[in-house]
Amino acid sequence: MRKILFASSEVHPLMKTGGLADVSASLPLALSQMQQDIRIIMPAYRATLNQLGDCPLVASIKLDGYHQPIHILQTQLPDSDVIVWLVDSVDHFDRDGGPYCDPNGADWADNAARFTLFCRAVVAVAVNEVGLSWQPEVVHCNDWQTGLIPALLSIEKRRPATVFTIHNMAYQGLFSREVFEMLDLPESLWQVEGIEFYGMMSFMKGGLIYADHITTVSPTYAQEICHYDYGYGLEGLLELRAKQSRLSGIVNGIDTHEWNPQTDKFISHQYSIKNLKPKTLNKKALQQHFFLPESNETLLFGMISRLVSQKGVDLTIDAINRLLAEGKDIQLVCLGSGEAGFEQDLRVLRARFPDKVGIQFGYDEALAHKIEAGVDAFLMPSRFEPCGLNQMYSLRYGTLPVVRNTGGLADTVVDASEDNRKQMLATGFKFDQPTVENFYDTLLKVDELFSHPRLWRRMMLTAMVQDFSWLNSAQAYQHLYQQLVDNS
Repeated sequence: MRKILFASSEVHPLMKTGGLADVSASLPLALSQMQQDIRIIMPAYRATLNQLGDCPLVASIKLDGYHQPIHILQTQLPDSDVIVWLVDSVDHFDRDGGPYCDPNGADWADNAARFTLFCRAVVAVAVNEVGLSWQPEVVHCNDWQTGLIPALLSIEKRRPATVFTIHNMAYQGLFSREVFEMLDLPESLWQVEGIEFYGMMSFMKGGLIYADHITTVSPTYAQEICHYDYGYGLEGLLELRAKQSRLSGIVNGIDTHEWNPQTDKFISHQYSIKNLKPKTLNKKALQQHFFLPESNETLLFGMISRLVSQKGVDLTIDAINRLLAEGKDIQLVCLGSGEAGFEQDLRVLRARFPDKVGIQFGYDEALAHKIEAGVDAFLMPSRFEPCGLNQMYSLRYGTLPVVRNTGGLADTVVDASEDNRKQMLATGFKFDQPTVENFYDTLLKVDELFSHPRLWRRMMLTAMVQDFSWLNSAQAYQHLYQQLVDNS
């Protein structure tokens, strides 16, 4: 049994803005079920505390440079025995809005200070300075908000091993030299071989330089980030880590209890491989929800996404617009929020084709499940995608994903080529270039195959037997932790 401290800025259902939160709940849960002594640590956001009510205070720490003591509160991951420690600092986390942005969607001006405090508190717990009578052998850090943890631990004499997981290289936590000075961080960290990055301070680089091992959330993405297009200026460092065998890719799993068409409490009609018929009833319910004409013969596409360029939202809008203008019998339902321009483009598309396009802005967990269960095909034309979870949810629900051949999408979807279909391997549709033309051509193939119900059904069944539970991924992490502890 290993002692593992899992540090993350968001954990479902205590705080969620994206896939990081899902991973930060599911992976610790899977490791706990494998008898690992794992504790999660995250900030005590106002919304999190409101959700939980009273949480017992288990420790207080006085950190250098902070007038007020920082409290550690304790709770458990809902419906589990996994202990969650909440870093409670009123000045940093007790506010309305999200974990990174204010209620208007702008980044909090003091994000660097907020997550530096969080990292310092995690380090204090990791070196057993807090009085919790528990010291981890491994600290597992996730994304830029935790990047200073390996950096600060590198200065400690008796430190645990560190793993740093990149969920998305696009978000690096970059701040000015002035901000670095205000944070009162050790000057020794400000160097090219440290967290300095072209005159800026990079939280992400702290993780990449100082962690004992770097993982990312799919093998293909681990290769991609070693190249210019995906490395955001850090590709040289990542290529070096790969050569040193200190970088690896482990595909995320999914929560197979939460995402299970046989037991899903959010969908109107539960179904399984043995009884697929109710899936058509979910399609009908979804069409009703979005005020679209009910028709089982119409190919219904779904999209659940942050409306940003990375996700290829523009490709979806342009390709669907073209198909609808040509009179194809298709519909699109979309759930998401993001850039105002994309939201407006979707409104225009809906206004142009009101009986073909349904949109709901924002995020709605129940509707996300209804979309996965009700649509025929799920669109993920991402320009890059470290792992992606929705394509795996889709496979489990017999909803065929249409994805760009990148990152975790490449690793989890098998293209519907003739050979793959004949061998009963095909689970979805892939395209290579992030162009409207390439995506449009692929959607024509989807439409063509949908007109052959027997072939489509066979692919649905192949998709539904794929295993993306956390078991395999958790075993890979357990093996990595063991290696690091043995080598320390």
